[in-house]
Amino acid sequence: MVAACMVAGPPPAEAVEDAAAGSVDGDGSVKVLGELKQWHKVTLDLSGPFARETDTAPNPFTDYRMTVVFTHEGGGFRYAVPGYFAADGNAGETSADSGRIWRVHLAPDAPGRWDYRVEFVKGDQVAVSGKPGTPVAPFDGQTGSFEVAPTDKAGRDFRGKGRLQYVGKHYLQFAGTGEYFLKAGPDAPETLLAYASFDNTVANKKNVPLKTWEPHVRDWREGDPTWKDGKGKGLIGALNYLAAKGVNAFSFIPYNAGGDGDDVWPFVARDDKQHYDCSKLDQWGIVFEHANASGIYCHFKLQETEMDDNRAGHEARDAKIPTALDGGKLGPERKLYCREIIARFGHLLALNWNLGEENTQSAEEQRDMARYLRETDPYTHHIVIHTYPNWQDRVYPELLGDQSDLTGASLQNSWDQAHERTLKWVRASAEAGKPWVVANDEQNPASMGVPPDPGYQGHNGEGEMPKGNTYTLHDVRKLCLWGTLMAGGGGVEYYFGYKLPENDLICEDYRSRDRSWDYCRIALEFFPANGIPFWDMTNADALVGNAKNKNSRYCLAKPGELYLVYLPSGGTAELDLSGAEGDFQVAWFNPREGGELASGSVASVRGGGKAKLGDPPADPTEDWLAVVRK
Repeated sequence: MVAACMVAGPPPAEAVEDAAAGSVDGDGSVKVLGELKQWHKVTLDLSGPFARETDTAPNPFTDYRMTVVFTHEGGGFRYAVPGYFAADGNAGETSADSGRIWRVHLAPDAPGRWDYRVEFVKGDQVAVSGKPGTPVAPFDGQTGSFEVAPTDKAGRDFRGKGRLQYVGKHYLQFAGTGEYFLKAGPDAPETLLAYASFDNTVANKKNVPLKTWEPHVRDWREGDPTWKDGKGKGLIGALNYLAAKGVNAFSFIPYNAGGDGDDVWPFVARDDKQHYDCSKLDQWGIVFEHANASGIYCHFKLQETEMDDNRAGHEARDAKIPTALDGGKLGPERKLYCREIIARFGHLLALNWNLGEENTQSAEEQRDMARYLRETDPYTHHIVIHTYPNWQDRVYPELLGDQSDLTGASLQNSWDQAHERTLKWVRASAEAGKPWVVANDEQNPASMGVPPDPGYQGHNGEGEMPKGNTYTLHDVRKLCLWGTLMAGGGGVEYYFGYKLPENDLICEDYRSRDRSWDYCRIALEFFPANGIPFWDMTNADALVGNAKNKNSRYCLAKPGELYLVYLPSGGTAELDLSGAEGDFQVAWFNPREGGELASGSVASVRGGGKAKLGDPPADPTEDWLAVVRK
């Protein structure tokens, strides 16, 4: 049930007209809306100055700054949350481009009384200049309070788990339940938001049409959200499908003007970086909130390599890209973009801010952008960076440790290099004093990525490597999915290439990789089902004779207590237990079918030396995971 209460400000004046009827300013009254429960979205609406999206004097996005400071009665929580111009307050339904509603979202950490104070100031570029601005009466200084009840959610819904946080480890942790998080899901299509059902969304390239997500309309369920008389069923259905398959992440680029798709931007027009589209962004928010409610993490890739004013593909540094925000620097365009995205979507419980796909900004520009995200986001969400495979060794070392506000890396590598490269940055970040959450989010070769299931649209299910040898989804399962997890990585997102069916630009059918999602679900379910404390485990390949971290066999260990030994090509292994004491049980997990642990030819081994783990319970030529537990 949605609760709405007038909690501060004078009663609405009869003389104040509705926004649609005129341009009279609001009266400063405040409404608190939403499900007033722990971790749920609470919305504060201020009846403020009337404005239009395209106004320039003042510009509602740059020349006003609304911030609401929320504090919990217990004193443990204080958030200064940026607000935004929300037109008529219902723009996702009405497509309004004017109004007097100014809005802030809070996801409260705890039940009890929350107090708030509105800060509302005006001034030239005050939203991004850092200047104090002039308080605007009667809006500035409004105060009030509201009561929050405990959450009533459970299962996949993140509102039953709490905010996903970086806690100084290689894994994110839910603030409510204390659970640690591993992710798996699609990295494609990068043009996910190029959806015909979103307002003012147009295709600029003939070979990249807008999406309808028609294959997933059948996955929409009665009671699921839509907008404008039933729009949105295809994309909402696509998220339902992913949730039903048991995966828990997806990614998208909110701004790709000038990029591969050139069809997604948050502005009122492609090249107008100072005015934001209230109705389109409200509709995006419906999708993102449904994702989190369905247990799906939102990966915001904030820009694309073609428009970050990169040096890749451009001979001169001064060859400016018109669509780049401030030419790559942290200027008013980039600050406004980050602030608007945070204000509208930062309340989401499970997300990361990615500085950009295949990012090639300078280290200084990357540090500046990460710092601004950290300073502006009241919830200090996870911040990562993605770059080209052959750029990692030049980009990441300058950002490790206290050199930047980054808390992780989003890797692009060949699928068969995932283990080695993930392990490299897990270890390097730990040695620098700030462990990164490292994920494998794009699989090369770029033309192939993760192939579709055999038989999908008549495809044979094979990808092709540069030298002509082929691979399948099984190879990806072994060396990318399990290779990442056994390196201590935070998970995977699967990229679909640009040559295969349902590729990275035009994909509308996630069923094209149906079996790959099964393998991801099996991997994700293995850890909690078997009480595996992966957050306290580290890679120990040397214990299985793989000191160079090749793809022969992997080991993830909590030394002296628990060892996971993954055999990509089957066979058996010898585990060095020289540093351990006592007896250890040996059981086997089937990463192709899941299920209960099974017995192999050896039931137990003793510490103090090298131990032969014996044969797995079935076909020894397939991949198996040995669980060796004290």
